[in-house]
Amino acid sequence: MKAAGTPAAFFIFPTTRHTLAMSNTAATAPEISHPSQLPAVDKVLLATGMQVLRESYGLDACTKAVRDVLTGLRQQLLGFADQPGQSVQADIGSIVQAAQQQLQARFAPRLQAVFNLTGTVLHTNLGRALLPQAAIDAVVQAMSAPANLEYDLDDGSRGDRDDLVESLICELTGAEAATVVNNNAAAVLLVLSTMATGREVVVSRGELVEIGGAFRIPDVMTRAGARLVEIGTTNRTHEKDYAAAIGMNTAALMKVHCSNYAITGFTKAVSDADVARIAHDSNLPMIVDLGSGTLIDMRDWGLPYEVTVRETVESGADIVTFSGDKLLGGPQAGIIVGKRELIAQIKKNPLKRALRVGKITLAALEPTLRLYLNPEKLAQELTTLRLFTRKAADMQAQAEQLQPLLQQALGQDYVVETAAMNSQIGSGALPVENLPSFGLRIYPASGKQAGRQLSRLEARFRGLPRPVIGRLHDDALWLDLRCLENPAQALFAAQLPLLA
Repeated sequence: MKAAGTPAAFFIFPTTRHTLAMSNTAATAPEISHPSQLPAVDKVLLATGMQVLRESYGLDACTKAVRDVLTGLRQQLLGFADQPGQSVQADIGSIVQAAQQQLQARFAPRLQAVFNLTGTVLHTNLGRALLPQAAIDAVVQAMSAPANLEYDLDDGSRGDRDDLVESLICELTGAEAATVVNNNAAAVLLVLSTMATGREVVVSRGELVEIGGAFRIPDVMTRAGARLVEIGTTNRTHEKDYAAAIGMNTAALMKVHCSNYAITGFTKAVSDADVARIAHDSNLPMIVDLGSGTLIDMRDWGLPYEVTVRETVESGADIVTFSGDKLLGGPQAGIIVGKRELIAQIKKNPLKRALRVGKITLAALEPTLRLYLNPEKLAQELTTLRLFTRKAADMQAQAEQLQPLLQQALGQDYVVETAAMNSQIGSGALPVENLPSFGLRIYPASGKQAGRQLSRLEARFRGLPRPVIGRLHDDALWLDLRCLENPAQALFAAQLPLLA
């Protein structure tokens, strides 16, 4: 067990039972029983092996690492005060190696590339949409050179960063104006803060959704200073419910797209067009939170139907909010489209500056949007759509190639089979729809303690140089190959022997 206050990543055991595992010379290393026998920091820093580390990590970092190792040893030796005869073996070479471990852990990146084999394409915990190559190239350029973020190249005056993408967004959605913030939750907050502070917003009870991270529509309304007026019931809301809820203090009628769940059976909902008509009859705006908004009719690519942003605008919605990093397939962003005068008010809200996006987001968003201008190539160039539309037969061929390699790596303890499975779009989009997929199903050859065996196996996959994230289900580890495209397959296969 680690002693309280002992620096992480370094342990030396008493010589009565153990030797220093990291040292090749532990058997001949001096036995130390008192802190005064430990080498000085400067002496360790002058060691040959330390010179290489100093070149890589710098003197300050190396000094800290050595001090941490020596502090751990000192605390361990002090703990032996009531145990006569206890000592540790700690030569300078061992200390250098321990310091190297600390340095490697300290400087290792926390954000790592992984293989998403969960079957969920837009996995929130794994970063949602993968950017298309055009967006990646634009981001690299934006990071390496100054750009006209807020500079009008035509007249040399200060510009508006929204100008970089607004015309594209309006062309693709049919809206009069647009603005961009850092995510859709921020978009909803900004809209309500601008249009409904101190006033009432009418929402159907069946649309009071909660998304990841316990983000709830009623809560964001409260934070925006708006008062929620619930109407209808969980499963049925009627036009008369909206009309009856309108009063002197009503600021807007709001629709929330139930993108992360579905209510079936005895249900009734009022269409966007009808809610817009009721709102406009009372000179009120209608707001729609689409969540995972899409710019295309997904049925054109053999996918389930999802209402588009354009359809929502054409239904009469005055303001529509949606995400940039879900079905759209771009960077994390919240996009607000709608009537020109309302967008102008939203942009004047002081919160807009706090929630605005930077050049990196805009650099990724613009080329992503531009891909939609050429629908014929969209499924090839938009990574998200390409993953959605992969054929199960292609993934089956991958599985058949990888199965013997994985079986060889795991040996006789596990059975590796090719298997049909179902993928999900993810991130709250089309929650009940499945995409036919194919992959690998792994389960213990012995049924004894199967759960424990699978947990250990999952941890082995997560411990690979490029971690592999699968899904535990029905007493097996499932590796869905939908998100393992051919260019990455070789890298995946190359690290399989490390599982042995």
